[in-house]
Amino acid sequence: MKQSLKKTKVDPLVDFRNFMAAIWRFLKLPDPTDIQYDIGNFLQGKDKRIVIQGFRGVGKSWITAAYCLHQLYLNPQKNILVVSASKTRSDDFSTFCLRLLNEVPFLQHLMPTDSQRQSKISFDVKPARASQQPSVKSVGIFGMLTGSRADLLICDDAETPNNSLTTGMRARLSESIKEFDAILKPHGRIIFLGTPQCETSIYNILSKERGFKVRKWISRYPTKKELNEYGETLAPIIRNAVELNIELVGKSTENTRFSDKDLSERELSYGRTGFKLQYQLDTSLADLDRYPLKLKDLIVTSLDPEVAYEKYVWASNPELQHQELPMVGLSGDAYYRPMDTVGEPIPYQTTVMSIDPSGRGLDETGFAICKLLNGQIFVHACGGMKGGFEDVVLVKLVKLAKKHKVNKIINESNMGGGMYTQLLKPYLMKEYPCEIEEVHHNIQKERRISDTLESVISSHKLIVDEQVVKDDYASIQNVNESDNQSLKRMLFYQMSRLTRDKGSLAFDDRLDALSMAVGYFTEQMAHDADRAIYERKNDLMSQELDRFMDNAVGYRSKGNTWI
Repeated sequence: MKQSLKKTKVDPLVDFRNFMAAIWRFLKLPDPTDIQYDIGNFLQGKDKRIVIQGFRGVGKSWITAAYCLHQLYLNPQKNILVVSASKTRSDDFSTFCLRLLNEVPFLQHLMPTDSQRQSKISFDVKPARASQQPSVKSVGIFGMLTGSRADLLICDDAETPNNSLTTGMRARLSESIKEFDAILKPHGRIIFLGTPQCETSIYNILSKERGFKVRKWISRYPTKKELNEYGETLAPIIRNAVELNIELVGKSTENTRFSDKDLSERELSYGRTGFKLQYQLDTSLADLDRYPLKLKDLIVTSLDPEVAYEKYVWASNPELQHQELPMVGLSGDAYYRPMDTVGEPIPYQTTVMSIDPSGRGLDETGFAICKLLNGQIFVHACGGMKGGFEDVVLVKLVKLAKKHKVNKIINESNMGGGMYTQLLKPYLMKEYPCEIEEVHHNIQKERRISDTLESVISSHKLIVDEQVVKDDYASIQNVNESDNQSLKRMLFYQMSRLTRDKGSLAFDDRLDALSMAVGYFTEQMAHDADRAIYERKNDLMSQELDRFMDNAVGYRSKGNTWI
């Protein structure tokens, strides 16, 4: 039910909801929705520190831009600071505000004069008295915040995939936000706008540790269980609606703008985990078992392409943690060096390359190159390539096989009914003759990958070359993809976010390729590394004893007899 302009004796625009409706109509937009009105009402509340979390596309930035102008409409002496993840983003916010001042009839009395500041970086409103601080100023989250002062501080989308990808980035962002309290004037307000970008979102810290009041507007009506998980953070307009009508569960909360079909398409694109973050605002990590693969269970070290030690010993001591490697896992995850190595460097037993051909759309052709020694699997390469059946991709795959001296190539035959194998064979015959084998899978992908990798990783039998971690992170740098999807292509991002739920990942090409290589070695991994070392030492001792007996008495042993 849409709300109408209030009929009061005072200026109706004093109520921000009326002000917002007037702005929307000037911009020739449909009237604000119930949820947009609710966001506006929360904005004009009395809480001094709030976090507005709305699903992507709900219009929280537009609403808050209108709120900034509403505050200047009521009190032109206020100073407003707009902070965003990038300077460009914050400048766009202030530019939008300045343009509305120039174009909206009932705001034109606030237009800055020629003697006042009037740029997109900072501008004054006409009635504002002379001040070192402009009426509105924009700055990036890591920009020059020191020296600024504000009655109202708006932090719009401070958390992005690019500045919250690693634990180090999140720590830096958290520290930068602490500066806000030094900027704020007495009785001022801080308003955060955002959509969580990771399970360990900065917005959780604001709620749990820094006393901010969080309000969430999600895209679908939640179940009873989810209502309990959201608690008091869920907007009452959504909670009350679903409690009154249980049939709303799973349906769009903004059906005039986002249909159920539209949300389903977005869920398919983002993957279930990504959709729960960006559209359901669910950052819950209460059920840690849903993420079976932990990066801290890997052994990450520098590997030689030809030989490896007979056994690598895992430990999670703080001094063994890789501080220099980019960590894209969940909070508390880390990469660790081996505590010790046992035995001597010896050649690998065999080398396998797995290929997961690209399907249609945005999929990559995933590949992994793994080597086996004493029941331990060594990851020497894992990545993805744009395209699938093009000559340039086939050539690169063959060159990788040659470089790593691959003994066998394993190819996923589900895509194209084995056609990929036939396309690859001529390149192999020409450049690097190698055995190729097709595998076919008929188990749900997420469960298959989890079942294959979980036991190997949790038992610390997967050893990863440091360069694989570096290359994986470098592969998404300077990639311009819509909706910041590039980070979801990373192997270790996929590994740490995989669940057994169907569609839990938007992309899984690299992780699937790794699971294929590991799965090939599963039968051979029955050999225990300690047993292999013991048998090898026995063989060496027998050989040494034979040489001694031959030199001493001219005899050597053969089984249990002497010859």
